Amino acid sequence: MVELEHARSILSELGLATASELLDAKIEDAMHKELSTLAFVARDENVIFPGPPGVGKTHLAVGLAMQALRSGMTVYYTSLAHLIADLKKAAQQDRLSRRWQVYTRPDILIIDEVGYMQLERTSAELLFRVICSRYENGSIILTSNKYFGDWGELMNDTVIATAILDRLLHHSHIINIRGESYRLKDRLKGGVRVVPPADISVKGNSKNA
Repeated sequence: MVELEHARSILSELGLATASELLDAKIEDAMHKELSTLAFVARDENVIFPGPPGVGKTHLAVGLAMQALRSGMTVYYTSLAHLIADLKKAAQQDRLSRRWQVYTRPDILIIDEVGYMQLERTSAELLFRVICSRYENGSIILTSNKYFGDWGELMNDTVIATAILDRLLHHSHIINIRGESYRLKDRLKGGVRVVPPADISVKGNSKNA
């Protein structure tokens, strides 16, 4: 489960004290009010944050998680890579049905960093099963650096990608996050020094005639 103190420490990286401040910084008023009330959880709806790396998608997801924890809800956070590795390991150890509950029981499941790894068929099928198990039974908050048109290539299977998106997007709030990477901004603000390559001269032995 996502720990409250861990969530707070992640938010503090942006200099924001609360999830509400983070939502203020990134989301228009109408959508802010909709998400900050957490009403989407009661309706088993999803929240999708697509956008380029470094614009705060994970921080927004964790900010909502922190707010949900304060409201007494249960939350589980995982990256897509960890989710796939965990379920594959459970399947090999013949305990997949028990491990499945980790991803189906919480009020909110956060799946972070979708798009950083291409999935082979078995992995895509596992993700499909997770999405199906929570469809109209629990909320998913998902972050991705790939827009939906690229998911066929990401899953290596357009049929599975379409089936996943069909269920994921049916009851969802899609928040496109744009802007520059805050990590890169920090580096530039601190002054990034470009070091030129060393001038290496090769001297050969010469013989005097």
